[in-house]
Amino acid sequence: MATPAIDVQNLTKSYGPVLAVNDISFQVQPGELVGFLGRNGAGKSTSMRILTTWQPASSGYARLAGYDVMYESMEVRKRIGYLPENVPVYPEMRVREYLTYRAQLKGVDRHGRGARIAYCLERCRIKEVQNRLLATLSKGYRQRVGLADAMLAKPPILILDEPTSGLDPVQITETLNTIKELGGDHTVLLSTHILSEVEKVCDRVVIIDKGRIKFDDTLKSISDREPTVVAEVRGPGEAVTRFLQDQPELLSVAAKGTDGDLTTFEIKARDPRKDVREELAKRLVGRGWGVRRLESRRVSLDDLFSAVVFREADPAATEPAATPAA
Repeated sequence: MATPAIDVQNLTKSYGPVLAVNDISFQVQPGELVGFLGRNGAGKSTSMRILTTWQPASSGYARLAGYDVMYESMEVRKRIGYLPENVPVYPEMRVREYLTYRAQLKGVDRHGRGARIAYCLERCRIKEVQNRLLATLSKGYRQRVGLADAMLAKPPILILDEPTSGLDPVQITETLNTIKELGGDHTVLLSTHILSEVEKVCDRVVIIDKGRIKFDDTLKSISDREPTVVAEVRGPGEAVTRFLQDQPELLSVAAKGTDGDLTTFEIKARDPRKDVREELAKRLVGRGWGVRRLESRRVSLDDLFSAVVFREADPAATEPAATPAA
């Protein structure tokens, strides 16, 4: 098995009595594009600072490209491109001048330096502002300059902290497309609290909350989970509930709320490959009850995030326990 591009084991960081990162462990394989999710204050930025050698951990270790972030920090820095949330730039420099300066600092070969800078300008869609002073750029453009800077030395690992912060909707789409294209050629760890961005570009998601890893799985695995049927039925609530629980093809039935004589249910089928809605509708209508909605809903990242973070649920669960059907 290939050596992980990022290997984090039992990493902990405390600031006095405050435990910002609490014994976290995860790995990112070469070429993988991973979303690092969490609320503000969850421990994302502290973890990023440790991985990029900005600050030491209190205990545990992290290795990037096989090098320890504590004891081999210079080797780590040679192999990563880092985009912080607030990009530090020299406002008096022009964009191309700044990237040239940064390429020199990073040891980009001078024979291919011009071509590499031109590639990064084009890839990050900042070619049109290459001769402008950095001080005159919007935050969105400065973010893209920072991304170009991170890519200059062709690092095998890119660590991006809130890369779309301050961008308008068009710039967000362009930046996310660029990041998605980088997967495979680079290992990408993308920190954000915007779930839709992760769904668009990432292969896998790691959720951190209150300093601990609460969930780690691929987006494909999440989308492949069995769907939930959401039913809105008009009729006597208890009678409808008992009727649904008696249906042999249903695994679980949960009443989620009522509005007068209208009850909303979340239903799981015993066979997740079978669509039970049509037959269920016939039976309900046959009993004289009205069916306002029968919708098959797959687990979304938003559902999962809410279950893991806000409900303090078990990471494998994406909804509260339902009443088993008979």
